[in-house]
Amino acid sequence: MWWIILIVIVVLLVIYVISVYNGLVGLKNNVEDQYSQIDVELKRRFDLVPNLIETVKGYTKHEKETFKEVVDARNTYANANGMGEQLKADGELTNAINKLFALAESYPELKANENFIQLQNELSEIEQKIVYARGFYNDSVLKLNNKIEMFPSNIIASMFGFKKREYFEANGNERENVKVKF
Repeated sequence: MWWIILIVIVVLLVIYVISVYNGLVGLKNNVEDQYSQIDVELKRRFDLVPNLIETVKGYTKHEKETFKEVVDARNTYANANGMGEQLKADGELTNAINKLFALAESYPELKANENFIQLQNELSEIEQKIVYARGFYNDSVLKLNNKIEMFPSNIIASMFGFKKREYFEANGNERENVKVKF
């Protein structure tokens, strides 16, 4: 009789381990999916930046420092390896684009240009999608990290090598107001 009880306990334990493992895999895959959604929008923004710069350059030929900053930030993103570097480079690119838009405020003829307006609207739409995707990503990371840290799933997570993920956070530059100096 005690063999039957022992077998039932072992079977229930195996089912529990499988269930928690599958849950962790699902959460990990969800985090990766949400990050890829952010990446898609970041790449769309990345591709728009050269068009935006060329449009603005036509009106503001002497603002080379701002353009250099945007191009450098774009190149940093292009050369980023891994999620951590990409997140940091994205913050730099966001800050540089914000400076570019702040600069455009000083040029009324640029603000009225149809190409600039179209690019600005498209970039604004992408930025909204990025913000939305970042929120979903952080929610997914929260669920995964909670599962990895909470007992008893933390035991199974450590047995199978699940690691906590980084949240998508604004860096110091993104928290400050954009300053444009002439």
